[in-house]
Amino acid sequence: MTVVLSAVFLAALDQTVVVTALPSIMQDIRLPVTKLEKAMWIITGYLLGYTFAMPLMARLSDVYGRVRVFVVAMLLFMGGSVLVAAGESLSWLIGARVIQAIGGGATLPVTMAIAADIFPDRRRAMALGLIGAVAEAGGVLGPLYGGLLISFAGWRWIFWVNLPLGLLIVVLLVWLMPPTPRLRVPVDYVGGLLIAGCLALLTFGLWQEVGNVRPLWQTAGLVAASLALLAAFTMRERWATYPLLELSLFRRLTFAAANGAHLLVGGALMIAMVNVPLMTDTVLGQPPLEGGLRLMRLSGAIPFGAVVGGFLCGRFGYRIPMLLGLGLTSLGFYWLSGWGLDIADPAMTVHLATTGFGFGLVIAPISAAVIDQVGEARRGVAAAVVTLSRMVGMMVGLSVLTSWGMGRYGAVTSAIPFPFPQAGETAAQAQQRLILYQEQVTQATLGLFNNLFLAAAVVTAMALLPAILMARRR
Repeated sequence: MTVVLSAVFLAALDQTVVVTALPSIMQDIRLPVTKLEKAMWIITGYLLGYTFAMPLMARLSDVYGRVRVFVVAMLLFMGGSVLVAAGESLSWLIGARVIQAIGGGATLPVTMAIAADIFPDRRRAMALGLIGAVAEAGGVLGPLYGGLLISFAGWRWIFWVNLPLGLLIVVLLVWLMPPTPRLRVPVDYVGGLLIAGCLALLTFGLWQEVGNVRPLWQTAGLVAASLALLAAFTMRERWATYPLLELSLFRRLTFAAANGAHLLVGGALMIAMVNVPLMTDTVLGQPPLEGGLRLMRLSGAIPFGAVVGGFLCGRFGYRIPMLLGLGLTSLGFYWLSGWGLDIADPAMTVHLATTGFGFGLVIAPISAAVIDQVGEARRGVAAAVVTLSRMVGMMVGLSVLTSWGMGRYGAVTSAIPFPFPQAGETAAQAQQRLILYQEQVTQATLGLFNNLFLAAAVVTAMALLPAILMARRR
């Protein structure tokens, strides 16, 4: 477990490590700051590859064994890291990040399946909670890790260092890992391509470039094409002799309820991850570093909640830690929705840590509830499905922020008349009207953030319903 958790941590680090490196990368490839939205695809490309890899690579682990697929995933991750480190153009970097993420994305569901294989029922939930904690910790520490490496060696060493670390993980895994159950059936590659295409079109359809909103018909067309591929995938899985995903699993109430809850949790989590630093940097007038530190008060509590959630799940079943975690998250978001310009410690830290701890509590019961519903040979796919549900929720949450949030902000601020100079007024009067205008814009923006946090509280409260429908125990 120490070996595979090291791989999960390394892959999670590389999800967020590039955030710190982005300015240095843009300077190296001569991409101006005005093209920042294009550079963001270095991050989005990793997210896409990470998401694409999960169902197919997890199924391959069911068929060919965990060790083989894990080794292949690590080799892809290392190869992609080398390509990123050697990159000299934006297109090259985006493609290399996708390759890197295909390997990194496979590590999480395969590790969850490995934990389910080697731990008995009474210890499995704790192991799954530990996996979630490590994955979240990697995402939290990624920017700090990247900043340290950039300070001493440059941004390319962020990716070069993955090579020796990855090789060490592969050698130790081959040496230590015992054989795992294998399902000797063909792999549904067509189904894997259909679901990957569906997710890709959904991502492109929901993504909006800042300052250049896509026409509604284009967004509708991409989303419709994504739904068409989803329908094709559904028909393929119903007719295939050996489907990639047995849709009959969703007839099991606990399986369907856990994935539905994770979808809603993913959407709420994205609202928190984006808006906490953004609100700090804008209406609260704090430097970007303070925005990151405030976000760490939320995200840093998630790993601790994940470990506690795994312990509670092993003792009391799925439902109690689920309801407790969702209740705490909803309460935390409700507190955030009441933030004013004078928010300060200790209240601020209590609100953020409560929200993050609640998020952490639900990781183990959701994962255990899904994996416990399937046999040994299908644990890889089950782990991929539950992770995918959260990723899709995060993409939908990001769409709400970029479309509804930005549109609402424009509508609110445009309704406030700009204080153009008026004939006969003094400079002091004009300055006073400008100050009043700035205060009105600040209050309008603050109200928008408060409404978004309130919406997140409602979304997590909605997740209580599927949580109640989950079985109390395994």
